[in-house]
Amino acid sequence: MTKWIPVAVILLALSSGARKTAADLVVTGATVYTIDSAFSVTTSFAVKDGKIIATGTSEDISKNFSAKQTIDATGQFIYPGFIDAHAHFIGYGLGLETVNLVGTESWEDILQHLDEAVKGRDIATGWIIGRGWDQNDWTTKEFPSKEKLDERFPNTPVLLTRIDGHAAIANQKALDLAGVKAGMTLTGGEVETKNGQLTGILVDNAVDLVSASKPPPTIAKIKSALLKAQRNCFAVGLTTVDDCGLDYEAILLIDSLQKTGDLTMRIYAMLSDSKKNLDFAAAKGRIKTDYLNVRSFKVYADGALGSRGACLLQPYTDKPGWSGFLLSEPAHFDSVAAIIHTMGFQMCTHAIGDSGNRMILQTYARHLKGKNDLRWRIEHAQVINEHDFRLFGDNSVVPSVQPTHATSDMYWADKRLGSEREKGAYAYNDLLKQNGWLPLGTDFPVEDISPFKTFYAAVVRKDAKGFPATGFQTANALSRQDALRGMTIWAAKANFEEKEKGSIEKGKLADFVILDRDLMKTPAGSLLQTKVISTFLNGKKVF
Repeated sequence: MTKWIPVAVILLALSSGARKTAADLVVTGATVYTIDSAFSVTTSFAVKDGKIIATGTSEDISKNFSAKQTIDATGQFIYPGFIDAHAHFIGYGLGLETVNLVGTESWEDILQHLDEAVKGRDIATGWIIGRGWDQNDWTTKEFPSKEKLDERFPNTPVLLTRIDGHAAIANQKALDLAGVKAGMTLTGGEVETKNGQLTGILVDNAVDLVSASKPPPTIAKIKSALLKAQRNCFAVGLTTVDDCGLDYEAILLIDSLQKTGDLTMRIYAMLSDSKKNLDFAAAKGRIKTDYLNVRSFKVYADGALGSRGACLLQPYTDKPGWSGFLLSEPAHFDSVAAIIHTMGFQMCTHAIGDSGNRMILQTYARHLKGKNDLRWRIEHAQVINEHDFRLFGDNSVVPSVQPTHATSDMYWADKRLGSEREKGAYAYNDLLKQNGWLPLGTDFPVEDISPFKTFYAAVVRKDAKGFPATGFQTANALSRQDALRGMTIWAAKANFEEKEKGSIEKGKLADFVILDRDLMKTPAGSLLQTKVISTFLNGKKVF
């Protein structure tokens, strides 16, 4: 009898080994923030065919799964792949090849940047394009004028766009090519003049007059831009981005590059508000793959606060008699809302000023008619009148916000709005209370691409320099948990994708990021020093 005992032990061991489930990847030894409904923290998970198949302790996962690849995270910190709920992915990529004017400190500084950029270049061909200036960062906080551009570049068109994309300065050559004349008027835009002469400053829809004259980028250039943007996104832990406002041709190009495997970034693409895009959506319907989701439209209500194009209920504190403007007549927004509602698409509207937000909220209410799950969004929801916050909750309207806008604008927002009106601006905690969730983004390239700056601005309410010492309107700061939810599961929910991404749970895509520190516990002053160790998409390392 005793001679059979070793055989029994061997058979038992073999049987135990056979019960292990095959996986492609097992990660152990981590602090894993799953971002599930309980905000659970665990230490291990297994991946098969690009999806999470189990989470648990390192001991349990190792005992029950065998894997082709194992990663011992050695105590590092893992989160779901970050989702940027409001960005301009293609625009960011194309912008990497233009003159970078972010951080310039004066008009003279900009001119020096241009001089450096054109050294050794034949400026007789092509345009000089730049982006990123902000007169609010200068000692003289006024729009510049084009005379020195005309002196330097009399025969080369120049277009330099403000940081928010809602204003620009062009030289005379560019204005001539576009047919822009002094005295022109247009809905939702301004061609600035002084003493009857063009200054070169264009605001909102006026910028499009000159932009339309630029030669369009080639397919090869757009492809190169997409791949550069993808590389930078993966490097900061982003695995999904919402590209807010594209023509259908760009979306078809994205789809083709994703199908060939050249582009692997997951993109929630919003069609721009135009007849051709509405016709495309009506004929094509929703588009949904593992990498592309097209079911929404980006509409623009008003301009930006920094260029005084945001539409306010009362005049700007620093410009009496001026309240900004809507970019289209109110009837347009109602008409577009009716079409989008009939198609079953999501409406996502840029609204900055309290008047712009009120008009869109009231438009939405006419079509949504109370609580719903259509998830129509207001992008930015930047300045809200105290009587209008409830309209978000009453009609389940999603405020899609960008925390770094608050910490960029706080230096001058009170000058535009006055102290009382400013209390309803960048009010993320007040907005969160309306529906119990809200997605977070950056609006890159308007702001920095970093999710950690988003997290820091949302939680600490300071800029990267640590200003102000006591934080900006800290009553509207978000908790660390809610900020992380806003960058993951709530951003996924804003895209109707919460069942497939946004948390590390069984059945979801294995998109995750490994960081060198714990966002939940790291001292506030060290949050911006967070480094991405690795980024994974479908359980495969992409950074």
